[in-house]
Amino acid sequence: MFLPLKAEVNTSVAIGSIQHIAPLLFALVYTVGFIFYAKRNFTASQQEKAVHYFAWFVSLTVIIFHVYHMVFETYNFKTDLPFYLCSLLAIIIPIFTYYRKYWMFEILVFWIIGGTLQGIITPDIQEGFPSFDYFTYWITHLGLLIIICYVIFVFNMKPKLRSVFKSFLALQVYVILMMLLNYCLDANYFYLNEKPKSASLLDYFGEWPYYILVAQLIVIPSFLLIYLAFRLEKE
Repeated sequence: MFLPLKAEVNTSVAIGSIQHIAPLLFALVYTVGFIFYAKRNFTASQQEKAVHYFAWFVSLTVIIFHVYHMVFETYNFKTDLPFYLCSLLAIIIPIFTYYRKYWMFEILVFWIIGGTLQGIITPDIQEGFPSFDYFTYWITHLGLLIIICYVIFVFNMKPKLRSVFKSFLALQVYVILMMLLNYCLDANYFYLNEKPKSASLLDYFGEWPYYILVAQLIVIPSFLLIYLAFRLEKE
């Protein structure tokens, strides 16, 4: 769910390849180490600053990526703005790590876990290692997961059952805003007007507008599965 600057080009990072697996292993080791060290060695203030600085690193990576392509590459404002969910979350994530409001967490925990997993399992990266696109893609997707895991395990923030429905309603607001943006720009953000040209799960959901309806129907069950993991952890 990251911004495909050249969506018509097939991904150059094969599923299961070293370019796919290596970042996942690195992120796993980094996340465990980051959380363990913060809990053992940081004061409460240092814990807050550590995740906030990391969030800025993720955010600035995405911002610089877009500025670079605006200045030096072909940039299409109908397709390339950072309004796809993971790109947008990466840019605004420092707001959450600064304020750490629970209502923000209730929305983001499901958006991030549910939204980044597909991108991690089936990466859509146009240029492989060691391109700017490659590093930005993994910093965005894995960075968001690292942040939400840090908040869960260091700050002990957990969603409630009602959080599932709050997150779903917030997603509907996002969808409506993207519909308005698509209308104004004659664009296709969040693939609300047309399925992506590259292969995706939406290919199994029928044609427009049926794939949108099917995708909406599976959101709450998906969020409930994520919530169930927290519920089982408590028990």
